[in-house]
Amino acid sequence: MRSLGAEARQGVPDLVAATAQSLPEQAHTLSRARAFAEPLISGETLGTGENTLDHADAVASILKSIGGSEAMQAASYLVYACQHLNRPQEIISKAFGDSFAALALETNKLVKVQQQAREAESPGVLEDPQAQTENVRKMLLAFSRDLRVVMLRLASRLQTLRYYAAMRQPVSAHVARESLQVFAPLANRLGIWQIKWEMEDLAFRFLEPDTYKQVAKLLDEKRIEREGYVEQLRAGLEQELRAQGIAATVQGRPKHIYSIVRKMRGKSLDFDQVFDIRALRVVVPEINDCYAALSWVHQRFTLVGEEFDDYIARPKPNGYQSLHTVVRDEAGRPIEIQIRTQAMHDHAEHGVAAHWAYKEAGTKGYAGVSAAGDYDAKIAVLRQLLAWERDLSHSTAGELFDDRIYVLTPDAAVVELPRGATAVDFAYSVHTSLGHRCRGARVDGAMVPLNTPLQNGQTVEITAVKEGGPSRDWLNTDLGYLASHRARAKVRAWFNAQATGETVARGREAVEKLLQREGRTAMKLDDLASQLGFKSSDALFEAVGKDEFSLRNIETLLNPPAVDVQAEEQVLLRKPRSSAQTQRGGVLVVGIDSLMTQLARCCKPAPPDPIAGFVTRDKGVSVHRADCSNFREMARRSAGRVIDVEWGIPKSGPDGALYPVDVFVEANDRQGLLRDISELFAREKINVTGVQTQSVKGTAWMTFTVEVPDAARVEAVLGAVHSVAGVRSARRR
Repeated sequence: MRSLGAEARQGVPDLVAATAQSLPEQAHTLSRARAFAEPLISGETLGTGENTLDHADAVASILKSIGGSEAMQAASYLVYACQHLNRPQEIISKAFGDSFAALALETNKLVKVQQQAREAESPGVLEDPQAQTENVRKMLLAFSRDLRVVMLRLASRLQTLRYYAAMRQPVSAHVARESLQVFAPLANRLGIWQIKWEMEDLAFRFLEPDTYKQVAKLLDEKRIEREGYVEQLRAGLEQELRAQGIAATVQGRPKHIYSIVRKMRGKSLDFDQVFDIRALRVVVPEINDCYAALSWVHQRFTLVGEEFDDYIARPKPNGYQSLHTVVRDEAGRPIEIQIRTQAMHDHAEHGVAAHWAYKEAGTKGYAGVSAAGDYDAKIAVLRQLLAWERDLSHSTAGELFDDRIYVLTPDAAVVELPRGATAVDFAYSVHTSLGHRCRGARVDGAMVPLNTPLQNGQTVEITAVKEGGPSRDWLNTDLGYLASHRARAKVRAWFNAQATGETVARGREAVEKLLQREGRTAMKLDDLASQLGFKSSDALFEAVGKDEFSLRNIETLLNPPAVDVQAEEQVLLRKPRSSAQTQRGGVLVVGIDSLMTQLARCCKPAPPDPIAGFVTRDKGVSVHRADCSNFREMARRSAGRVIDVEWGIPKSGPDGALYPVDVFVEANDRQGLLRDISELFAREKINVTGVQTQSVKGTAWMTFTVEVPDAARVEAVLGAVHSVAGVRSARRR
């Protein structure tokens, strides 16, 4: 807006005083407000090019058409007048009262917010445009305790669109989208249908002129003619129903172009399939009257058979009730007719099943808009308060938004925060990194302490360092730096990550020193971790740093005990008591009698495993499983010492031979795991002679040495071990 010159400003206080004195107290507020504002704004133009006084006149007219009070109409002039006053709150309060001053200043503040958003070079730092749109909607309601502020902004935006259309000037895409995505849905939520449908049509006309013209041509009549036809149809149907003894009130609902396009796109319909271009709503006293009216409508018109829904017998999930039918007139034109009782109508218009809820977010969801429960309930309450024309600035309705505030980024993006939030909360809402690096803040251009509570509508700019982290003071609730649970969690996570980093560094240092002592500095750390059962080297370092994993395990891996081919440790097979049993059990060396045989500890063979023998220097024949890696290595080095062996005839009963076998188990570590597996072995009557366990990062590795009569018994036991809770795998080693 073009501002007044300095000379004109100097005369403003005198002008105000003279105006206030010249107007008698009993004069209407509307005429007083216009007379007050006219000398200030009559020569001014808005950024759109429209004369400011003409714009205010049009806004007052729109407010009057939707039932706005005279006081609300008067405020449309004071909003623009206050921009030219040095002390607007003081001056307007003296002339009109504190309520008008607050209304004018808050509305003017919203105007500046919208201008700031339009002038921003980027859409804002927030990544989710749908969330940003919803925040703007909420902000328009939560910005002021007086809902009349929102009413004034809606009327002003509608007049701006009307002006552009009348002047045949293109409107910016930002203004058109904001009108379609923010202002029109808000008008819908508030139940201001006249503003909603006209704003949608005008905004759509600017955004998609070709589509708008195409749909307009498809309509067989102009809007005025179509509305005239609907009015004629409405009056005729109402008269006919009353003649049938049905006390019906019939309302016309002509469809507007944007609604037609939205339905065609959302439901993939052709124009001919959109039946509710012309629509009527019949309101009757009782449910019986609904069905009586339906019967008469079906006699009077031609029914479109597939287009009938009985939402009285089968209400929608949100409680909506009505009869929906589609008929054709004598010319074949489709007409949608809704029939409901007054109670059903009131419920649909003002109750839980408000019109916007099932239309914008119904079960079919063709509009692509979702409803949020708690917020929507608040809106339903505000709509009723609006209908009663209460002064919301002094009502309890303002308390509905006590828990949230809405502030702006320097790029005019709206950020929703809990009431009492600070600049630190704001920084974390924008980006976690910005919160960590936050060191100062400007609010509306002035530096403030970081624990200063923010207010609705303020613009917040964060001063941040390139690197750094949060302060522990921010977690002190007494100091008041954080009100957001989300921001507090991010600060805690940062300090937890720092503690983990220190643990990892401590573990890395210990492992690297060990590798240095062992002369294995060239070994890849990730490979070392993998061999030890860790997913990454950092996981290994963290376990070592927490003293949960001994460095001796690493030493054992780096220096495994050498296999002594000449003197391999053996385990004696438990011998039968008589020589006769020796011939029938144990291991027989093919072609040789009375040779001492011993089972190798490395592979622990058991019948009927394929086996092979290796002649040792002083302990007879060492018997290995044929697939034993140690045996293959010894056979490669000394092939002449390999000898054929086979299992003897097994003896059943308590005197039968038992063979030691290793069972390896990997499982999720938990309390009672070792006990559960041991009890399973006991139930299976299997003797456990040894157990080795190791647990790292929630994973347990266990090796059980058990005695079995044959390998088949082991396989049966492994299946039972798999059934123990938490066991991932069980196999024979």
